Amino acid sequence: MKEVAIKIENLDYCYPGNVVALKNINITIYKNEIVGLIGQNGAGKTTLLKNLLGLLKPTKGKVSIEGTDTSKLNVAQLAARQGFVLQNPDRQLFADTVEKEIAFGPQNLGLTEAEVQSRVEEAMEAVSVTKFREEYPLSLSKGDRAKVVIASVLAMKPQIIILDEPTTGQDYLGCLQVMQIVKELHKRGHTVIIVTHHMPLVAEYAERTIVLCKGEILLDGSTREVFARPEILEKTFITPPQITQLAQRLEKKMGITSKVLSVEEMGEAILYAIGSDRIKDM
Repeated sequence: MKEVAIKIENLDYCYPGNVVALKNINITIYKNEIVGLIGQNGAGKTTLLKNLLGLLKPTKGKVSIEGTDTSKLNVAQLAARQGFVLQNPDRQLFADTVEKEIAFGPQNLGLTEAEVQSRVEEAMEAVSVTKFREEYPLSLSKGDRAKVVIASVLAMKPQIIILDEPTTGQDYLGCLQVMQIVKELHKRGHTVIIVTHHMPLVAEYAERTIVLCKGEILLDGSTREVFARPEILEKTFITPPQITQLAQRLEKKMGITSKVLSVEEMGEAILYAIGSDRIKDM
C-alpha cells in the first residue's frame, strides 16, 4: 500500500474581501511521486503552495503532511518536512559563503556542530557544489545558484521537495543540471512537486499532473492522460507539448496514439504505424 506524503481535504481559501482563491481542493500525493502542478496565472497554484507550507491557513478543510495536520505545526517544523525552492534563487541567498548558506537551516534546528557539518557536506556533494564552498553564492552562475538553494533545502532533510518554476531564466545547461538533480532526488525516495508553465518539462519528468483552473482542480491523473485532453486544458489556456499536439493531429490520419510525450515516442509510433500499413498491404 502506498504511503501518503500530502493529503489535502475539502480545502477552501478566501482572501480578505471574500476573494475566493481555492474551492473544494482534494488531493492525495504519495511518497516518491513526481507531480507537476500547472495552470494559468491566477489559477490558485501559489495560494495552494502557501497553504502547504503553512504560510496561509485554510479557510475551510485541512492539509496534512506525513499524517500530521499542518495547523499543529509551525513554519519551522514544516520546513523540516518539506523544502521549498523559489523561482528566483537569489531571493533565498543571503550568506557570504556557500557553506554558510547551506548550514543556516540545520543550525536553526538546534543540531550539534558535527551533525550540521555532516548535513552540509552531504548536501553539497548531492548537487555538486562542494568546490564552491568558500565562494560568495551570488557570484555564481544562475544554474549554480539554483543548486546552492537546493542544497540548503536538502540539508534540512525534508522528504518532500517543492520547486516553483525551477528552470525559469536558466540556459539549457542550467535547466539540465537542475532537472538531473530532481531525477536523483526521486531515485533517493523524495516526493517532488514541480510548479511550472513549461509543458515539455512536465511531460519529461512528472509522472502525474494536477491542473488548476480558477481555484478548482480541472484534471488530476497521469501526465500522459492529462495531456490527452487538450479540449479541457484549453479552459486554463494550457496547450500540450508540441510533439503531443502533432501526435493528436496525426491520430486519425496515421493511427498514431494521441498520448505521445516525447520525440522518441513519436518516432516509435510512426515506425509502428508504417509497419502496420505495410503488413496490411502484403
